[in-house]
Parts: sequence; structure tokens; C-alpha cells
Amino acid sequence: MRSSPSSPPLQPDPLFQQLQSKAFAYFQYETNPLNGLVSDKTAPDWPCSITATGLALSAYPVAVERGLIGHAEALQRVLTTLRFFRDSPQGPEPDATGYRGFYYHFLHMQTGRRAWQCELSTVDSAFLFAGMLTAAAYFNDDSAEQKEVRDIAHALYERADWRWAQAADGTIGHGWHPESGFIPHRWQGYDEGLLLYVLALGSPTHPLPPGAYAAWASTYEWKHCYDLDYLYAGPLFTHQLSHAWIDFRGIQDAFMRDKGIDYFENSRRATLVQQRYAIDNPLGFKGYGANCWGITASDGPGPATLKVNGIERHFYDYQGRGAPFGIDDGTLAPWAVVASLPFAPEVVLPAVHHFIHTLQLHDQHPYGFKASFNQSYVDKPCMALEGWVSPYFFGLNLGPILLMVENYRSGLPWQLMRGCRYIIDGLHRAGFSGGWLDTDRHTR
Repeated sequence: MRSSPSSPPLQPDPLFQQLQSKAFAYFQYETNPLNGLVSDKTAPDWPCSITATGLALSAYPVAVERGLIGHAEALQRVLTTLRFFRDSPQGPEPDATGYRGFYYHFLHMQTGRRAWQCELSTVDSAFLFAGMLTAAAYFNDDSAEQKEVRDIAHALYERADWRWAQAADGTIGHGWHPESGFIPHRWQGYDEGLLLYVLALGSPTHPLPPGAYAAWASTYEWKHCYDLDYLYAGPLFTHQLSHAWIDFRGIQDAFMRDKGIDYFENSRRATLVQQRYAIDNPLGFKGYGANCWGITASDGPGPATLKVNGIERHFYDYQGRGAPFGIDDGTLAPWAVVASLPFAPEVVLPAVHHFIHTLQLHDQHPYGFKASFNQSYVDKPCMALEGWVSPYFFGLNLGPILLMVENYRSGLPWQLMRGCRYIIDGLHRAGFSGGWLDTDRHTR
């Protein structure tokens, strides 16, 4: 079934520990201790991202197990966060924190109210719920505080009204604005929405019917790139984010049964396509190669148009970059490479070493890898790397580093979610079977 990777060389734990330690430092220091909200990025007066907050909730168990934070402190941080979301205002008012059990994409760090007139986001709420459920699975003893973690996390997940968020074609809408109603965009085509659909189907209170998953899967695009067949999505992170929580090894839905692979193998192939695209480097960007790749949604040096070595280049700011199709302006994201570690360690580890030791993009920074860099963007003499490096760190980037390195090291996040009844029910209702899921069915 799988294209067999060569066995990776044994790597010293300090490499992984350093990656995780610096990534977790973001959640230690970019969190409001009074409400548990995590800043979207390290820019002045920037709001909270609920996805970053969900990643923080998922990060605390890993951090405890790796000695990065004490158990008692992690528990208090989790409780502070969950209590905030339990007590925060839900309603149609434009300055609420959420509505119908979902939450606004960005919240003010201090007040926790909606920021920037942003959308009520279904997928970002899903990542927040995944973090809540991870914490609930980890803090599982009979103490009053740990029982409170579980009670709040389950209640908040069960409150989400997935049926309200379903569009006429059966798929899930991207979101809603109190001023104008539902966003016209739907979750269609393979992407990070995989986790969203599993959680929507697994709800014991407001579940979507299995037909919603079938409606989503009907929009998939199967492509052939660099002698590999796979379910296409351009940005690399779309092949990773759902996998931070769900172990897709050996389990298949109807689509993957027909193709003879699983979503884990699909992500492996997407990773290899990214590396091969960088080797091919059809647009001739500086630095691309076997150990320098990683095109995904990321911060960028633009908007700008510069003449580089006689070629007029267009550079973009934050965009959904992708390969081998989609936007490519020479901007690479090291974090997205690290997050592919479980899928293809034999190509990821040399790239990580290149980013750390050759390009020196990690160790001198407090949180490790910044969002992205671009060696083709030369605006001023003597710029770092003779190119551009993002000035920011993003919680959305650093969380997957912590979780996916841990999935490679021990599988802890996967193990926690394999015991979550909502995940299991959602997978079954989506038509998944095989592997650990069938074993679970027989033992529950």
C-alpha cells in the first residue's frame, strides 16, 4: 500500500527536544494568563487566534511529558482557558465571543470579544475543540479539577450546532458574520477540513449526517505529479493539520479504499511532491533544492515587484502558497517541513538540518522558526540570508511543530485522540474502517 521510506538514521533526542522546547515557549509567553487566549502572531497589539489557542491546549500534555512545564501549571492553564470559553458571551451581538457554540476567528487578547469584525469560523472552532478534547483526554483522573476539564471540554464541543452551519449542498460553510449572514464559501476540495468534518459528524447533540462527508469528498481532486498519484491540495499544511490529532495510518474511507492508500500515505506523497518540485524549481527561485523546500500558506515579503537577476518577480504577503500548482514566489516555510516529519523523515530531517545549521534560521530565535523566508527577495544590501525572513512567529506554525514531532517520537497526541469517543464516532460515520479503528470497535 505504501511507498516504503528508507529507515531514517537514529537521531539524538536533543534535536527534537530543542524543536519542541522553542515551539512551546511561544505558548508559554504569548498567552494571556488571565484567560488563556493565545496571540495569533508576535506583532504589537495583535489579537488572539482561536486555532492557536486550540494548539496550546493540545500542546500542554506534550509539554508535561517532555518536561517543558509542570503538570500542575499545565492543568491550571487549561482550566483558565476552558473557563473563559465557558463563561464568554455567546449570541448574535457583533461584539460577542461566539454564537451557536462556535467562536470568532480572532478575539481581543484582553477582553476575549470579537476582533476586526472577523468571521465566526467553523474550521478554527474545530481546531479549538480538538485542543479542548486533547486536554480532556490527558487530564483524566478523578480529581475535581481534572473532572472539571473534561466536563467543560465535552460541554463546549457538544454545544456547537453543526446543522446550523451546513450549507444547502450538504457541505459545511466557512463561517458567518452577524452583519451579513453566512459566508458564501464552503468547505470543498481536500484540505484541513478533514478534521472539521470528523468532529461535525461525531457530535452527540447536533451531528451532521454522513451525507455531509460524502458531499465534501465528491469535490476531491486526484492528481498525478512527479510520478506520484495523490489527493491534491497545494499548501503543505493542508496535508498535516488534521493529522496532528488523528492517526490516519491504516484506516480508510470509501475514497481511499478505492485508491488503495490511506490519508497518511497521501500526506507522505504530498511531502515528496513538494521536495521534487523544489528540486525541479521550474520558476528558478534561489535556494530551492532537495533540502530546501516547504511551500504553504504563509507570511511573505510583498506585496512588491522587483527585478531580480534581470527577471521581474512578483512577491506577495500572506497567501495560500502551494506546489506544484498555485502561488510560488520563492517563499518557504521551515515549520511546514518539520510538521511533515511523521510522513517522510528521510527527506524532512536533512531539510531541518539545512534550515538550522546552514541557513541558521532556528537556534538564535526565542521561538525557533519564524514563519517563512525568501532568498530571492533582495530589497536591501546585506539582508539576512541575502534575502527576506519574516519578522513574526505564528502560533499556527509552532503548534504543529510541537505536535507532529511528538507524533513521530511517541505518538502521544494520536494515542489521546484514539480514545476520544467523538473522534471515533465521527470516523465511523464518515465511513472509515480498518486498523486501530476496527480494533477499537471490538473493544468498546
